[in-house]
Amino acid sequence: MLAGVAAGVFIVLAGCGGGGGAKGPATLNWYVFKDKSGSFDYAAKQCSKQSGGKYTIKIQLLPADADGQREQLVRRLAAKDSSIDLIGMDVIWTAEFAEAKWIKPWSGADRARVEQGTLAKPLQTASYKGTLWGAPLNSNAQVLYYRKDLVPNPPKTWAEMLAQGQKLGAKGKIEVQAAQYEGLTVWFNSLLGSAGGQILASPEKAALGPPAVAALDVMKKLAISPAADPSMSNAKEDQANIAFEGGKAAFQVNYPAFYSTIKKEAPKVFAVTGIAPWPSVTPGQPSHTTIGGINLGVGAFTKHPTEAFAAAQCLRNRPNQKYAQVNGSFAPSIADLFQDPDVKKAQPFSLLLKVALEQASLRPVTPAYTDISLAVQKTLSPPSGIDPPSTAKDLKSKIDKALKSGGLL
Repeated sequence: MLAGVAAGVFIVLAGCGGGGGAKGPATLNWYVFKDKSGSFDYAAKQCSKQSGGKYTIKIQLLPADADGQREQLVRRLAAKDSSIDLIGMDVIWTAEFAEAKWIKPWSGADRARVEQGTLAKPLQTASYKGTLWGAPLNSNAQVLYYRKDLVPNPPKTWAEMLAQGQKLGAKGKIEVQAAQYEGLTVWFNSLLGSAGGQILASPEKAALGPPAVAALDVMKKLAISPAADPSMSNAKEDQANIAFEGGKAAFQVNYPAFYSTIKKEAPKVFAVTGIAPWPSVTPGQPSHTTIGGINLGVGAFTKHPTEAFAAAQCLRNRPNQKYAQVNGSFAPSIADLFQDPDVKKAQPFSLLLKVALEQASLRPVTPAYTDISLAVQKTLSPPSGIDPPSTAKDLKSKIDKALKSGGLL
């Protein structure tokens, strides 16, 4: 039945293949989420002009949420859709897409050009089994937003932030991403990494252990604290920021892109907004927030591979990454951009962000990542129901079953 559906999808999609050929520039379809800042559109237009007539990049919008993006791409790639020339891939898709042979590997001069000057951690997110499968377009790591008028000295640890929030009373809410979705996995993974742990001990076995208990203890304590937002268990990135820019919270852990959003939508709150490193779990130890971002993949079934590799390198070049950071607060993957005067003016915390990216933790690089993440989300939602020791054991068991395709999910 599934094979028949896939074949039918392929027939429908085949007519959407890229244009071009001997009579004109190749049309390269770039499947990516909508960027509110216009940075993706800008880069696509610039690279199309600079190609010298070799290609034109046409953006094909994916759904807003990562799960919807992945679902649409998986359906198309499983049907061997040749219209997918370029893909804006979430960093967690690398192993799955590579293992399924849905994207082409980067090698030779193409790989060398991507690696030159690029931060190590973004490159790790684009790599699988020693092969580079994507070109980091941008990177991402959360920071701490806090109200300078309420908190003169930002907290260095989660325990300190919780104490400050409780002391502030109704004004001291702490905004996190705790809905049952990928953001909950990211929060747990960041706490786990900051506690000195990781989700997997090997590709076939979960790790967790004492660091997981420490991470879960933070989640539980916030969930039952007066500093927790009443809607915490339903909060995603946008909801957390809306509460913060609405003056309903003293803290939020969130992504750099919201810096420009707050500036535009809530200037009074922006005037008293400070940025600090993501809080640590262990006093005196740095935090290791989860790295995110978008890698550019070349579709395995594209009719224009040469043009697609060239276009991907153009889309993530220095001028385009600079434009994206200045105008959309996207964290670049090119190391020296964090020192650029224009970037530092638009994003005064750029050097702080660079350190966060250098110290970031990765989510498990495995084709089974989706099942692992679902196990985390289902086990830890809602955070108020967590019992750190027993929940850690339960989560380890479920992740081990997910790795063995135990039919859990």
